Formats: sequence, structure tokens, C-alpha cells
Amino acid sequence: MAWDLCAALQPGAGLEEVGAELSRVVARVVAHDALRCGALNPATGWGATSLAFWHGYPPDLGRALLSVDGVKADVRELVRQAAPTVVAALRARAHDPLLARHRVGEELRLALRDARGVWGVLCLLRAAGGRPFDDADAWRVAELGPSLIAALRGYVTAKPGAPAEREPPPGMLVIGADDRIRAMTPQARRWLDAMKAHLAVPDWLAESSYASLAAAAREHPEPPRLCVPSVGAGWWTAIEAQPLGDDGDVAVVIQRATGTLLLPSFCDWYGITARERQVVRHLHRGSAPKQIARAFGLSVHTVNDHLKAIFRKTGTGGRDELMAVINA
Repeated sequence: MAWDLCAALQPGAGLEEVGAELSRVVARVVAHDALRCGALNPATGWGATSLAFWHGYPPDLGRALLSVDGVKADVRELVRQAAPTVVAALRARAHDPLLARHRVGEELRLALRDARGVWGVLCLLRAAGGRPFDDADAWRVAELGPSLIAALRGYVTAKPGAPAEREPPPGMLVIGADDRIRAMTPQARRWLDAMKAHLAVPDWLAESSYASLAAAAREHPEPPRLCVPSVGAGWWTAIEAQPLGDDGDVAVVIQRATGTLLLPSFCDWYGITARERQVVRHLHRGSAPKQIARAFGLSVHTVNDHLKAIFRKTGTGGRDELMAVINA
């Protein structure tokens, strides 16, 4: 099953194509009528997912699930719970009306969580009139958690780190209080076009994702920020939302993620350990191995061992190539 999940998540295919293949694999474990799987990484904490695979969900239901009310009743409380892996058959009182309005039955939800934190969520839908999910379904889908996390990480890191080609300059969208895009710079359009080209993102999903990010910006004092892996648009991408005033408008800025914007997410996805992260941060500041060794009371040999591990994990050929990936 672990191999099959990895095979389903193939870079180069569109989000809906990957979603359909992922659904086919998961259906061998738990039968369902539709699937969605959202990915994020522990460094960014819970928020809008940076990648999402959908299969079988009607666009109207997808939009509702990504609306502010849908998100509140969706996975937020699920991933806040203490257990490393949490499964809930979704018949939550707050959420039933939304599912009922769209004439669907139940959604079974799995928080993709390990000792490092939350990596995303897997949701399975059954149509109205179908057999409800039961405890056995919940346990079976829970067993997929570790393998699916590994498959998502493999999907993001399938291609070795490499300096990006020239990306568009930063762009901006303005999301109105009605959660629709009110304005967009030409640069932002280029970013959206790149995402569509790489992942064949449907229009409804792109628009709903930005609306969800805008809703989060209105709710929280800290501006929500995503770091989308390079599989999304060809470059590691930072997306940040900030309210423009009291009328509900939200500015969403899209730009290349480099340096300090990139490092936390980059290290998460590539499995860089805590000590290796310290080494990478010092490299980013321009420190030489001898300086890093003195800073941590280590031998230069030990620092070089950490560097070898970092280069191996990221698929880079040395310090210059690694810094080119992070800073390009």
C-alpha cells in the first residue's frame, strides 16, 4: 500500500488526475464516492493547504468546504486535538447542514499528523443514502496516515533541489468581502497561469483557495502565510494575505520564497534534522564550516558530516548549489 500511494502521487500530473489515482488506491482500503487530500507542513502550522488533490467533489460543495464557515467546521478542530493521529466520522452538528444542502452523506476525515506536526488532511465522502462510515472504516483509514505522509513528502521532493529558472516578479490579488477576486496585477496572473500549467488547477479551486486564505486573514492578527513547494508552480512560492482595512478587502501577495521565507518549509519537506537546520541557517548567513563548528562546539569533521547529510537529502551537489536553491 505504501508503494501504491507513492506511485499515485506522481509529479507532472494535474491535481484532479492525482486525486483520481489516489482515490483509486484508497478505495481498496475504505470505499468512498469522493476524495480530497490537502498537504501542508509543520513549519507553517494549520491553515489553508499549500497543495490539494480533489476527486469527485462537485465544485459547489468544494467552494462551501473552503468558505470561512466550512473551514471553521472542517479540519481545524480535528488537527488541534492532542492525539498524533485523529479520525472523526463527520456528522458534526455544526457541519451537517452544509452537507445536507449539497445532498451528500458523510465525510470521514483523517489528520495527517506525526511527531513533527501536521502534514495535511485526508477526507473521504459518501453520497446520501449510502452506508455510513463506521469505526472499522475509521481505523482502516487511520492506518494509511504514516504511508500517506511519506508519499506526500516524496511527491514534494521527487526532483532534486535545483536553482529555479527566472520566475515572475511579485504579484498581488485583492479579495473582496464577498470572497471574490476584485483586482489582480499582471504579475499575479502570471503566477496563477504557472500554477495552472504545472498542476492543472481548476478555476473554482484556485478562486476558493484564495478566498479561504482571505477569510483566515480577517480572523487572525498574524497574517497567514503559505509556502507552496516548487512542484506547484516551478518555484517555491510564498503566499501571504493581509487585510487592507475594515471593509473586508484582503491583499494576497504572491512571490518567490527564498531565504528565511523558504527555510522552515524547505527543511520540513526534506527531513532536515534540528541540528542540520542550525547548520543550514549558518550557511545561509555566510558562515564557513570552521565557524559553524566553533559556534556549536563541534569538530569540523562533525559539521562536514552534517553537510553531507543535508546535500544527500536535498539532492544538491554542495554548498554553492544548496545556497543557489535557497536564495535564487
